[in-house]
Amino acid sequence: PNTQNQGAVRAASSPSSSSSSTVSPSSIVVMMNGLPGSMGHEVAAACMRRGMELARVALSSKDGSTNVEATSVELVGPASAEERARELVDECAARGKTLVAVDYTVPDACLGNAQLYARHGIPFVMGTTGGDVAAMERAVLSAGGEEGEEGNNNNNKKTCKAVIAPNMAKQIVALQAAIANAAREFPGAFQGYDLQVVESHQATKKDTSGTAKAVVASLLGLVDEKTPDDDDTKRAIDAIERVRDEPTQLDGAGGRLQRVPKDNLKGHAYHTYSLTSPLADVRFELRHNVNGRRVYAEGTADAVLFLARRLDDQTTTNAAENPRTQRIFNMIDVLKSGELAS
Repeated sequence: PNTQNQGAVRAASSPSSSSSSTVSPSSIVVMMNGLPGSMGHEVAAACMRRGMELARVALSSKDGSTNVEATSVELVGPASAEERARELVDECAARGKTLVAVDYTVPDACLGNAQLYARHGIPFVMGTTGGDVAAMERAVLSAGGEEGEEGNNNNNKKTCKAVIAPNMAKQIVALQAAIANAAREFPGAFQGYDLQVVESHQATKKDTSGTAKAVVASLLGLVDEKTPDDDDTKRAIDAIERVRDEPTQLDGAGGRLQRVPKDNLKGHAYHTYSLTSPLADVRFELRHNVNGRRVYAEGTADAVLFLARRLDDQTTTNAAENPRTQRIFNMIDVLKSGELAS
């Protein structure tokens, strides 16, 4: 087994920004956890289009198999997940490959998966929403730490790095960043306005959109001059209207959303954010509507490549004081890197 104190089976050779040129897509093996789901298939295909290799094993809720294009993937249930993950780490190490896990599973499974990745030093891109993000971050930061820390065991000295983001669509993330910046620059610009949010996704999505939650947190800064506290944010998030039934989606939720085409009921993301003045004589709406999953899959592939190119970055003085800055990333980091597919 590879026992080097690093966050990948084989990481980039240079800690500087020039290291981005030393990791080619063909050197990356993607463990696509979330197959045989639609998002898992879409992301796997996107990574393969970039020239990355798809691992022949993936974590799943039960044993089985599936095919992504011409590649056969063995699906491994919880009973053998630990052993098969360790075998994959060793296999990639022997081949000189960089292993990156991608997670599009379910909220109930993603924390346990993140802890497994951390135990084995597998860098990962977490696209599953609805999980305990703070606990995932603790698992990443404690990997390779002191004995007894969460996500670490006595014999594991591997560190871990991760991209954790509620939305992998880089265009939507750029919009989120613009809203967050507006809230910082112009707090209270919409003082007294009523905020309403409606989001619609396919019926299989069980949690409230992580993107909607993040945008709401920023919009609150525009609605009130004072910084919203946790209770303010929680109330606003709890008030998000979540649409999952198909008749309402086809109808556009009575005008609160754009109507979802019938062909996209099984895969869409429609969000409407409304700000209405106290006298209801002024109304602003922000909408982003996505049909299908490709935009998220391409962004995820960007995140995989970004992460693979940062696995050998060394800890700086500032990062040593705040390890999160060098071991946990989000899609804003991916956007700022400029390492995006055209």
